[in-house]
Amino acid sequence: MTAAPAEAEEIGMEEQMARHLVAEEGKKLQQAGLVARTWGNISCRIDENHFVITPSGLDYETMTAVDLVLMDIRNGVCCGAHKPSSEKGVHLAAYQTFPEVGYVIHTHQTYATAIGLCGFEQLAMTEEEAEKLGGIARAAYGLSSTEKLAGAVYDAMQSGAKVVFMVHHGVLICGKDREEAFSRAMLLEEICKRSILGQPKKKPRKDQKRQEKLLHVLQKHFHYVGICDTPAVLLCAASGRGIPAQVDDMAQMIGRKIPCCLHVRRDMLGLLRKYGAVLVPRVGVVVSAGTADDVEALRALVAKAAVCCLHVRATGASASLSPVNVAIQHHHYVKKYALQKDGEA
Repeated sequence: MTAAPAEAEEIGMEEQMARHLVAEEGKKLQQAGLVARTWGNISCRIDENHFVITPSGLDYETMTAVDLVLMDIRNGVCCGAHKPSSEKGVHLAAYQTFPEVGYVIHTHQTYATAIGLCGFEQLAMTEEEAEKLGGIARAAYGLSSTEKLAGAVYDAMQSGAKVVFMVHHGVLICGKDREEAFSRAMLLEEICKRSILGQPKKKPRKDQKRQEKLLHVLQKHFHYVGICDTPAVLLCAASGRGIPAQVDDMAQMIGRKIPCCLHVRRDMLGLLRKYGAVLVPRVGVVVSAGTADDVEALRALVAKAAVCCLHVRATGASASLSPVNVAIQHHHYVKKYALQKDGEA
């Protein structure tokens, strides 16, 4: 790891406090459903030239203050035992743009991610809520962790917006301190949830016996399997249509689509081996992975993917990731993240 400038050694108490705030916030964001596993990232300004950021590939439950990485706002030089988050570029963009910003959160929150796919012009919010958010913008798409994404976020922030939808990826939220950033994230999700389109008004029909029978059969062929049957997932399954990759984290773990299996006895095993997630009418989405932790991650991903898919269908927009971008991200996940187990999406 590259050493930070000499003056960083003089930070002392301010750095300790920033490290503590970020380490504790990770667990809080996870409990609120704004981040999961190692997805998303958090940073806190120490002074005009430095901030600390969550490391790449560490779970929020096990992360401690000493694991955080110190970064120089002026040149991006970092110091620490771990690599900084792969999305360090968007945090740098925030601190370089806004001297008054002291805390930055990149979330993967469900409803805001879905809204970001099609634009935020029709958000149902009051003038007071808009003022609390500190301005909203939408950044053009760039692959995760790339200079293109950081540049797009920087451009979006030039409007003065403290909340930036990152298309196909999530949201970047800035605040003067931890409390403001977190409250903005929660308020944004509340606004987006009330503004979302295409979601089921009541829970679609579910066949409990069919779920149990299918799980019993699949457990003979796969070590770890599970089912996600949220209302949005059940509605997608009932449609008989697959869910295309519209969000980066789905592309990374699953690939180009979650197919729908209409002929369970004939097609189920092959589809589940290929994709790891398969829609089944009146069941939901069946998922399979190499570990119990990965099964839970897939359940979370498909629940969000279903909300996104229904919203996009209701707007009539086209929001699927390109086959090339899906292939790049899935290959990266399979070859690096999955093999390391603790990599970062």
